Amino acid sequence: MICPLCGQRKARRACPALGKQICAVCCGTKRLTEIACPADCPYLAAAREHPPAAALRQQQHDVALLVRFVRDLNERQSQLLFLIVTFLVHYEAPELQPLIDEDVTQAVGALAATFETASRGVIYDHQAGSPSAERLVNGLKPLLSKVEEGGGTVFQRDAGVVLRRIEMAAVEAKQERAGHRRAFLDMVGRLIQTRDGETAKTHSEEAHRVIIP
Repeated sequence: MICPLCGQRKARRACPALGKQICAVCCGTKRLTEIACPADCPYLAAAREHPPAAALRQQQHDVALLVRFVRDLNERQSQLLFLIVTFLVHYEAPELQPLIDEDVTQAVGALAATFETASRGVIYDHQAGSPSAERLVNGLKPLLSKVEEGGGTVFQRDAGVVLRRIEMAAVEAKQERAGHRRAFLDMVGRLIQTRDGETAKTHSEEAHRVIIP
């Protein structure tokens, strides 16, 4: 049987998340990013107990990149950044139109411009450059509006800073892995994972945890 994910290699592993046999390569590379692995998956447990050297190097690289982009953010801004990237990780794009880094760059860039303009007292919605990026903007707006309640100009400035930082991180990740259309999204997918045994909170619930001055 051929792996249904790559269509190339033999399917030798029973994936409890998909209910199908998949190949070992897809199991290892798509785990917790494109595949929502359950906590009791034996392959997931084995990987966590004995991570290969390549995975450790990748993790160290991911963490170093993340630290570089959050090092001078205050606590409120850091919480907002993690709220947004968690939304990106769990964002469900329309079928046959998967979210890519370029969509993220355009969407957060447009939103950053909107908040920057608003902080100067001018209300104007900047548009993203593509339909898929605009859909992402429309998905993020309710989340950010929830957090913005009571924040005023301070929140608008913070949102502009955080969204620009995400835009910068997405561009740099794309440059590091030329030709890979989901370098940034895969990176944050590896970093933002629900802990074993913990029920994921909704984005609305997480929004209340962001500190508002």
